Amino acid sequence: MIAAVASVTALALFAAACGTGGTGARDEGPAHASAVAGAVASPSPSPSDPDKYRKVDAVRLLKQDPAVSAAVKRELKPCSGDEYPVDVSYGDLTANSVDDVVVNVLTCADAVGIGSYVYREESGAFKNVFRTEESPVYAEIDQGRLSVTRQYYEKGDPISSPSGEIVTPYTWRTGRFTPGKSVRNEYSKSAGEVPSPVPDG
Repeated sequence: MIAAVASVTALALFAAACGTGGTGARDEGPAHASAVAGAVASPSPSPSDPDKYRKVDAVRLLKQDPAVSAAVKRELKPCSGDEYPVDVSYGDLTANSVDDVVVNVLTCADAVGIGSYVYREESGAFKNVFRTEESPVYAEIDQGRLSVTRQYYEKGDPISSPSGEIVTPYTWRTGRFTPGKSVRNEYSKSAGEVPSPVPDG
């Protein structure tokens, strides 16, 4: 199972970097593979239009946001030194003059994605326009759309090996994000097989 193996490998790297810490708001499985990779080494953003890019202090933004749950805020502490388990991406999701900010919060101990948020600049401040704390979860910008991945488990699945993931695209319409049709990716239980996407009906 390539996807699961990649997740477990990246998870081990992240755990080694973070050391031991809290077990998270919910002890459910590994984060999306790209979430873990991003947490290990967050690259500097390369926005297509530098004039739209405005760097934010993601940790401060989350701590001051009343929409972020107390459980997630408890995880906002350094894993090691001054490295927080926060993954930040910038891009145009809402056709705004300033790039939107996508923030993912993970746990230090096991790199579980426990919260994903989108902030939009309005009147000089960043406002929360999307939130999901359905762990394990990870959000990212995919070709100008918000893509949210939620891993799922079936009875008997070990924490390190979910049965698959549900990927939902969101489009900005009339001042809010509207979900599109989800795709369910069922991970193969045989090592070396690539999971095939199945429409989530």
